[in-house]
Amino acid sequence: MQLPRSDHFNGKSYFNPGEPSERGLLDLIRWKLTSRPTPWPKAVPAAHACLPPSPMGDGIVATWVGHATFLIRSAAATILTDPVFSEVAGPLPWLGARRVTPPAVDFDAIPRVDVVLLSHDHYDHCDIPTLLRLGRRDDPLILSPLGYRPLLSGAGLRRLVELDWWGTKGCAPGIEATLVPARHWTRRAPFGTNRRLWGGFMLWTGGRQVYFAGDSGYSNGLFREIGRRCGPPDLALLPIGAYEPRWFMASAHMNPSEAVQAHLDLGSRRSVAMHWGTFQLTDEGRDAPLLALAEARNRAGVAAADFDSPPPGTSVMV
Repeated sequence: MQLPRSDHFNGKSYFNPGEPSERGLLDLIRWKLTSRPTPWPKAVPAAHACLPPSPMGDGIVATWVGHATFLIRSAAATILTDPVFSEVAGPLPWLGARRVTPPAVDFDAIPRVDVVLLSHDHYDHCDIPTLLRLGRRDDPLILSPLGYRPLLSGAGLRRLVELDWWGTKGCAPGIEATLVPARHWTRRAPFGTNRRLWGGFMLWTGGRQVYFAGDSGYSNGLFREIGRRCGPPDLALLPIGAYEPRWFMASAHMNPSEAVQAHLDLGSRRSVAMHWGTFQLTDEGRDAPLLALAEARNRAGVAAADFDSPPPGTSVMV
């Protein structure tokens, strides 16, 4: 089906309106040739979480499994964001970033999943082996941006809904999700750049509003527009890692200082850091995002309780 052109689709590929194009192959080669990554430990254990009970009335509980995977539960539904339980984020078991910190919740301990929110197609967010396990076990509804049906249905997944930016889907009584813009890009194969859309999600469930950013660089006006159009979230799940070197990563990944500004732009009641400490994707050290987040909060006058960086396995109730 031919999709109509829009302010972020030229009839062939998607783009970030008003932003420079993403870095290309020559930039990637330059980064790899000049990169001096800070060494990470080979393995960091995660305390396996005992899940608190789901709320009985209003409210949600969000448990950080690791990287961009959150288990969000309300009285109405169980939702997973960008579920990745594999050991390697890559196309093959031996090709890709190897997991440093294991999932803080075992796959078998995850209760039946009603909805999966899938932000984009990069291997550290879109893990087909995990999605297949969920499909066989729970047959959840999978919400994605535009362009994912061939990838997901070809892998045997059945209940798929694609959304354009600002598109909304009522998933079940008491649960609704809107795909919101992000500053990012997509590719799973060398010649498939930006053939699929990307985005974050604003989720309404349990009488609460949760913003899941997926991956995004910072852009002036982006997060203010999300907060203005959707309302300030009760909880924002914001990425703080995979940001060095800035000349290469700024167009796709926020650094901690920018994540604090995004928190303020959204008007978020509370934010929780994600996308750090699981896979070494870029040059900064494993704990560098935590130190930089603390410094950025202090500069901005944001309390630690308003934007914290708890370890994997932590559950947040709002």
